[in-house]
Amino acid sequence: MDTGDAARTAATGPTTAAQWWERFFRYGPYGLLGLGTAVSAVSAPLIMSRSDVHVAAALAPAALVLQLWWGRVRQSVPPKSRAAQFYFVVRTVLALGLTECNPFFSMFAVLGYFDVGRLLPDRAVRAGLLATAVIMAGSQSGSGLPPADLVNWVAFGVLFALHATLTMVFAQIGDREAEQTRARVDTITALETANARLEQALAENAGLHAQLLVQAREAGVADERRRLAAEIHDTLAQGLTGIIAQLQVVTSVAGNDPALARQHLDRAAALARHSLGEARRSVHDLVPAALEHDDLPGALKKTVTGWGEHQGIRADFTVTGTVEPVHDEIAATLLRIAEEALANAGRHAGASRVGITLSFMGDELTLDVRDDGRGFDPAALPPYRRGAGGFGLGGMRARAERVAGTVEVETEPGRGTAVCARVPLVRHS
Repeated sequence: MDTGDAARTAATGPTTAAQWWERFFRYGPYGLLGLGTAVSAVSAPLIMSRSDVHVAAALAPAALVLQLWWGRVRQSVPPKSRAAQFYFVVRTVLALGLTECNPFFSMFAVLGYFDVGRLLPDRAVRAGLLATAVIMAGSQSGSGLPPADLVNWVAFGVLFALHATLTMVFAQIGDREAEQTRARVDTITALETANARLEQALAENAGLHAQLLVQAREAGVADERRRLAAEIHDTLAQGLTGIIAQLQVVTSVAGNDPALARQHLDRAAALARHSLGEARRSVHDLVPAALEHDDLPGALKKTVTGWGEHQGIRADFTVTGTVEPVHDEIAATLLRIAEEALANAGRHAGASRVGITLSFMGDELTLDVRDDGRGFDPAALPPYRRGAGGFGLGGMRARAERVAGTVEVETEPGRGTAVCARVPLVRHS
């Protein structure tokens, strides 16, 4: 191989089997026809009569013209078309005639073994192979076609059976390879389709994932806003309400009873310090101050006792069941619900007595807050106080739902109010 060939091979890559076959089908017929003609011309004085020479001299140029025509149209003609079938049949007839003139022209006839599958439809492939086998067996039997005597007939029969068997075996192998090729093509097509669908699904999943991340981030922000709003309502708002109430008392009694005014000023200062501490803990999402040094029953008892003293209302606290350590989040939720229920009783109920019961019931905690106040009609409440978007009753429900719990309210005008919160008992680890 010279430098130019090496450069072309490097540029185009190694020649594939399909490319080699394409070259054979393009140039092979000319080579085999030329080789058969040359050998026949050399052997003509020995095995050809004058009439055989004349017939071969006419058929060989006809075969060359046929090949030249086919070489021009083969690229534009679909496989197994009528033109392809015409070419195969005419070439086979010419090859038969040339082989009758000189057996060495079977070199040209052997082409039928190689391109019959490309030129003939599937139903005619075996017929084409058998026709080629007849020509090849006749050229090798010693007397041409038809055989001259019994010996030639026997030789023809044996050779034809050999050629036919071999061609049928190779045809069967070719059919299986074609089926395997089609199966591989179908498999590759199915895999490409599956890969395309997978890529599409991955792209859709990536979009959904990004959307879910945005929604989760927005939900987290909204949840944090609700938490801070609820904390402010339950701590700062109630603390400021208490401070205002104490200062109003100071204003009304300052001239008449300085000692009482001083007592209420001390209470206002204590409420301010407590509210400031609660605000700091809310910002840092820490447990309420009442739970820093006491468990849930102790914190509830102090909260109920302090509320009763400030409101001047009898407030009783009871614990039932076996007391267990409770997770900080569960304890904080019940404490805040109790504080909100007491605040509602103090502001709206006009109650003279309030009772709170904390019950440990296996895997559940219940908190009941009951008062003997005026009660109310739940259906008459404005939506912002009923729903989860407000504070008050809605805020208590939102807190309970955050820890997989529930809040139920039983009340009617003139019959008092009962708030029951149920949450799972998550033990402190």
